[in-house]
Amino acid sequence: MPGGRLTQQERQQIALGLADGLAYAEIARRLDRPTSTITREVMRNGGPTTYRADLAHRATERRARRRSQAAPRGSEAPEQPYGRDAEAVRAYEETFTTVLVQSGTPKMMARVLACLCTSDAGSLTASELVQRLQVSPASISKAIAYLESQGLIRRERDERRRERYAFDDDVWYQSMVASARGTAHLAETARQGVSILVPDTPAATRLENIARFLDFVSESITRAADQAREVLHTKPGTPSGGTAAPSPDRG
Repeated sequence: MPGGRLTQQERQQIALGLADGLAYAEIARRLDRPTSTITREVMRNGGPTTYRADLAHRATERRARRRSQAAPRGSEAPEQPYGRDAEAVRAYEETFTTVLVQSGTPKMMARVLACLCTSDAGSLTASELVQRLQVSPASISKAIAYLESQGLIRRERDERRRERYAFDDDVWYQSMVASARGTAHLAETARQGVSILVPDTPAATRLENIARFLDFVSESITRAADQAREVLHTKPGTPSGGTAAPSPDRG
């Protein structure tokens, strides 16, 4: 299986595969590359619907130049615990960041969130974030303020009284519930238009159908989030209520 960076020709094959509706695994098989390599390449360069081989190749070259210019002479990627591949971890954090950005999170905030989420402790100090992300303290401060305002991270102090910024596992649950509330609010707004546009008219019927659809989606998201919440606090391989079967205290 070939290693190293993707060539421009390989990127062109990826673009053709995406245009043909091929799965990442199939594209990877044809290029004799790991599926993770194809997934990372596509997600960090616009996603499957907007991926372009020429733009992706130029963007990769720019990133390589920036890393070369930013890294002090003789510097190396920090040693990773548990025998992890440092380069693979860095690339994964980039992929995670890209997906967060595509979901609407500002770039710097997404980088901080991805960094916290992929740290074993789940929390880091401002200086640790500056060191890991190679950005200014001001950038970290701004990102922290935004993430706190969104309820995505919390402050805590360690045994040395240092302020740390922690990623709470329950954030994903809270995010889903907040999304469901927003959907429910949109449903209610759509339903308000029914009486204004006169019931049973084409426009009013359209709004009523939209409201019914959004109500169903909102209720389904909330119900699924409640049922799966404990999965966020369960070690892999440990039986849980989750989505497979209800836990005893839920009947």
